[in-house]
Amino acid sequence: MSLALVLVTSLSLSPSLASAFSFTFTSQPQQCANLSFTITGSGTPPYSVLIIPYGPSPLANNVEARTIVYQEFPDNSTSVSFQLKYPTNSQFVAVVSDSTGFGTGGTSVAANVMGTSDSSCYNSTETVSPDFPFNIDPPNQVVQCSASRLWWDPSNVQGNVNFQGVIPGGQSFSIPVGTLTNVTGEGTGFDWTPSVRAGSTLLIVAGDGRGLGSGGSGLYNVAAGLYPNSSCLTSTSPSSTAGPPAGGSYPTDTSGDQTPGDSSSSSNVGAIVGGTIGGLALLALLVLGGLYVIRRRTKRSVKERPVDLLHGDPDDSDHVPPPDLPEYRPEPFLATEPTEASSAFTPDEVGRMSFTGSRYGTHSDRRQSALTLSELQFTRSGTPDREMLSVPGPSGSMASSRKSPMPRQLRPVNIIQHEDAGPQEDADASQPETIELPPAYTNIRKAT
Repeated sequence: MSLALVLVTSLSLSPSLASAFSFTFTSQPQQCANLSFTITGSGTPPYSVLIIPYGPSPLANNVEARTIVYQEFPDNSTSVSFQLKYPTNSQFVAVVSDSTGFGTGGTSVAANVMGTSDSSCYNSTETVSPDFPFNIDPPNQVVQCSASRLWWDPSNVQGNVNFQGVIPGGQSFSIPVGTLTNVTGEGTGFDWTPSVRAGSTLLIVAGDGRGLGSGGSGLYNVAAGLYPNSSCLTSTSPSSTAGPPAGGSYPTDTSGDQTPGDSSSSSNVGAIVGGTIGGLALLALLVLGGLYVIRRRTKRSVKERPVDLLHGDPDDSDHVPPPDLPEYRPEPFLATEPTEASSAFTPDEVGRMSFTGSRYGTHSDRRQSALTLSELQFTRSGTPDREMLSVPGPSGSMASSRKSPMPRQLRPVNIIQHEDAGPQEDADASQPETIELPPAYTNIRKAT
């Protein structure tokens, strides 16, 4: 007895387990063509199907020519067919029910209407309206576990009002109508706390005595709210369901892509997709491992080579040979051995004291530097000489301002001329050459 009670309780709490039947599209949804459904499994007739427009209208200027269709299966039949008065590329959601409750046969995802040449079943220039509109407060939002108010104008309603909640590809349910209240400016309505999980897409459908959907529908995304509250949620709270949606195989976009179909085909497709992804992942790992090994071997085989900045890398395919420029080679300066004559002044034929040589070269390979005695005295320091020298006469004798047994000998001086290592420029012969000499200090007497 207790086991049976637990079983009945669990079936009543879980709509997915309580549903013992489903439905299948037996024809493709097409503009102005017949749309057919078949019941699979064992339900409790009579059956019915509710077609709800989904998404924006594809017509120009956003003209809405679609209406909610509520169609009952005839004579407890398990199949039905009726004309679909929806334009091409529009979408809808189908909900199938039996006598035990709303949405017990399942809910499809958004199905796409394919095109035909027949467009006579709707008016593309006139927007349709429901028999009575409904409103929600706060406007245009549904918050998880947060109270909302559904209200309408009672003057437009026939019979009792009913509301349904539809989650595309998930669970559909009836919204219980609470205590009706009249609010100034808001008409007649009731408060409803949606026990729908945040993130769900929810269609609210209103109806009255004229049938389900006579009050139109509204599309909402359930929000968590500023201060999320999950106190109203249970394990049976409506949500999207895992696995393939109800309805079998039908197009879901303008390209005609189909839904997965039944669970068996879905499992096969899932296994194929999973195996393909696993194989590709393994192949990618093998390729990366091979590239890593090849790179390591290449690094080991490559030997270091000196860098030649002048001639470049022989591996460069776009190597351009440098222009043929003269190569500069520094040449060392070799000093000759000093000679006795290199430190003496030699009078020349015109009476000038000339330097006949130097320790860095002779007259033949270096320019001769000659100064007269007066010029030599001018270039020396300001210390007066003790004895003044005179220019030798034609006879070659030396005269002095003081009589002396012999002329005073000049101190040997080496003259060094610094030049660049490059080729020497020809000096202007008209310009006298200047030679800087250090002081001779010949006027300093020796201490006695």
